[in-house]
Amino acid sequence: MSPVSLLLNILWIALGGFWMAVGWAIAAVIMAITIIGLPWARAAFSIGVYTLFPFGQTAVPREAVTGREDIGTGPLGVIGNVIWLVFAGWWLAIGHLVTAVLLAVTIIGIPFAWAHLKLAGIALWPIGKVIVPIDDLGLRR
Repeated sequence: MSPVSLLLNILWIALGGFWMAVGWAIAAVIMAITIIGLPWARAAFSIGVYTLFPFGQTAVPREAVTGREDIGTGPLGVIGNVIWLVFAGWWLAIGHLVTAVLLAVTIIGIPFAWAHLKLAGIALWPIGKVIVPIDDLGLRR
């Protein structure tokens, strides 16, 4: 992680990123408790860590990384995302949107608001995504 990414991640945590990561963790724990929600819990924990440290990383479709379709990127992944959207996705997306609006009021908060908007999109449709360092993404292209 570059020094700039580290500094931005520290500011991110101080300016509300921690609380959104807690929201992702709560969603993951609730899904894990139900046993049937374990596939969603795994995705929520992964994206929760990304929510805690978003700078220097990005979310990409798993198919783009592996080069092949799997259970999470095919039709079952779509069904899983619809279920996620109904039960947890829209709550997390609203949290990210509200936080983005509050941060966008200040000039300093605009980059953080933009990160929250990206996370709101991921909150709606997380299954089939993988988090990769931006440095690794550049090597793959």
